[in-house]
Amino acid sequence: MRKLLKFLKPYTKESILGPLFKWIEVLFELCVPLVMANMIDQGIARRNMSYVGKMFLLLVLLAVFGFLASITAQYFAAKAATGFTRDLKHHFYAHIQNLSISQLDEIGSASLVNRMTNDMNQLQSGVNMTLRLVLRSPFVVLGAMCMAFSISVKIAGIFLITIPILSLIVYVIMKMTIPMYRKVQEKLDILLLHTRENLIGMRVLRAFCKEEEEIQHFLDKNQSLTNWQKKVGRISGMLNPLTFMVVNLAIAILIWQGAVEVSIGNLTQGEVIALYNYMSQILVELIKFANLLVLLTKCTASGDRVQAVLDYAPAMKEEIKETSIAKNESGNMVEFRQVTFQYHENAAPALQNISFQIKTGEMVGIIGATGSGKSSLVHLLLRFYDVKKGEIWMDGKNIAAYSLRTLRDKIALCPQKAVVFQGSLRENLLWGNPEATEDEMWRALEDAQIKELVEGKPDGLDFYIEQGGKNLSGGQKQRITIARALLQKAKILILDDSASALDYVTEAKLRKALEKRKGTQTIIMVSQRTLSIQHADQILVLDDGNLVAHGTHDALLESCEVYQEIVQVQKGA
Repeated sequence: MRKLLKFLKPYTKESILGPLFKWIEVLFELCVPLVMANMIDQGIARRNMSYVGKMFLLLVLLAVFGFLASITAQYFAAKAATGFTRDLKHHFYAHIQNLSISQLDEIGSASLVNRMTNDMNQLQSGVNMTLRLVLRSPFVVLGAMCMAFSISVKIAGIFLITIPILSLIVYVIMKMTIPMYRKVQEKLDILLLHTRENLIGMRVLRAFCKEEEEIQHFLDKNQSLTNWQKKVGRISGMLNPLTFMVVNLAIAILIWQGAVEVSIGNLTQGEVIALYNYMSQILVELIKFANLLVLLTKCTASGDRVQAVLDYAPAMKEEIKETSIAKNESGNMVEFRQVTFQYHENAAPALQNISFQIKTGEMVGIIGATGSGKSSLVHLLLRFYDVKKGEIWMDGKNIAAYSLRTLRDKIALCPQKAVVFQGSLRENLLWGNPEATEDEMWRALEDAQIKELVEGKPDGLDFYIEQGGKNLSGGQKQRITIARALLQKAKILILDDSASALDYVTEAKLRKALEKRKGTQTIIMVSQRTLSIQHADQILVLDDGNLVAHGTHDALLESCEVYQEIVQVQKGA
């Protein structure tokens, strides 16, 4: 949590002025009991209404100036808190963009969303209340005690006993609740993950009639969260009763002792009321402080969770040596050299000892059963993950020698899951090439076999796409992502099973359009259909993470049993 305080440095002025104006407000508040004592002893007791009127005006002025000081303090505290959270969010988001895919998988998307929203809100509230109250409350308590000593040293001894007892109560409860609030946040992460999965897979749940079962799972996880919140709530809820009990007992003793002192002439009635008011101020401030500490325990737990993500050092290291590596003279655009990869240390290898070469300008197909490692191979080429053993070379250089930006600028990817973003079609296409002209966009749409659909829309390229492409079919989303990839004009075009939602006629037209790019662009097509890749210059056949064969369609039909089986099954279908 302390590491996050560096984001408050740009708001040092606000962080100083906020507490400063709170201290000014406190000074006005501490003067009120003394004014009241004088009003009673000098005005009311002597029936001097003129003096009472003056003291009343003074009280009004103290209230007005205190109010102005309080508003000013809250303005500066809010400015510092919102600025702190804004800068932290920007840094947090930029940091997770630099983390590797494996690290993001480890943390979990639901947990990241929770830390980015709920935890950040807790931090903002914590910083705001800290600047407003954490420094104010001790100052009020200390100031009230000093003022009490100025009135009566004997009775002020009650304050000396009460304040340590209250501080001990607050400390013990805070010590017990901080770990519990961390547990509550973990339970909230689990609940959010379950909710997110259900929302994403709603159609699947309904198709398999799993609604009731998932509702019960949600209720169980929600009940677990509720139980922990109740547990920590019971302990936190003891703060107010215990502090009230101690302070009210102290007030009772103070009034009793004050009455004795008044009867023997050591104190006036006004001074006893002033002491009572100071004790009441201490009560109010300690209750505020106790509630604030509950908020701060949540804030501390949230800060630790945010810092835990910031402590992740990006696992993907860029060892850029481009100037020291010769130009590509091999003619190979892509080369895998004994590549082995596994997603986690204890997991089974997703790819084992993969070796092959792809010539510049070739069209290559990759086929295999589900889970054979096709997408994993593509992810390694883009360096979403690093290989465990072996090397991957691209355009005559080890991909580790490229900066990630340079590497990925060489590759246009159309992912297995079609992803479009809320906004116009034009904005989605420009992701592929921000400088693309309108003619180039129409040409890409034509090659992707979606031009006619777009021409039929009243807005054309400005056709609005809803969040997640809800107003598009699966095939339409796939064709838009293909058009976006085509616009990039990269050296390598990768279609990762990107035509799975297309009918055979549309896919055949798309394939013909792609064949025109052979020679100028290296094309890698991952597919489940042999029909989609049978005209490729080379076909890689994967089986359970192994490259079992590679060659042309005709050659594989003669020599590769796995490929023969795939062809026979699809012919039978």
